[in-house]
Amino acid sequence: MEARLFALQRLTAMVMAPFVLVHVGLVIYAVRGGLTAGEILSRTQGNWFWIAFYGLFVLSVSVHVPIGVRNILIEWLRIGRPAASVIGLAFGAGLLVLGVRAVAALGGLMQ
Repeated sequence: MEARLFALQRLTAMVMAPFVLVHVGLVIYAVRGGLTAGEILSRTQGNWFWIAFYGLFVLSVSVHVPIGVRNILIEWLRIGRPAASVIGLAFGAGLLVLGVRAVAALGGLMQ
């Protein structure tokens, strides 16, 4: 199981890298262009490309981060693997729920 989690975390890191680069690039572009949050949202609402982009970003983060949290709990806090796994899963589920809500709001799917 540990080898699979290791491989899955590395795979999601590779998936996340382009998302992070595009997201940071867009933030820099928006800030330098003087765009307000409202202007940014008006450009993203209803745009299925950005909904899919950030949806996949959230999904990859929701898999990647809990594996790291689990490892920290095991290695640094000496929490047993079963308990650390439950905490990691709960953390991942929370990230997923919050992320999906954010994507829905960004895409204008939630009013």
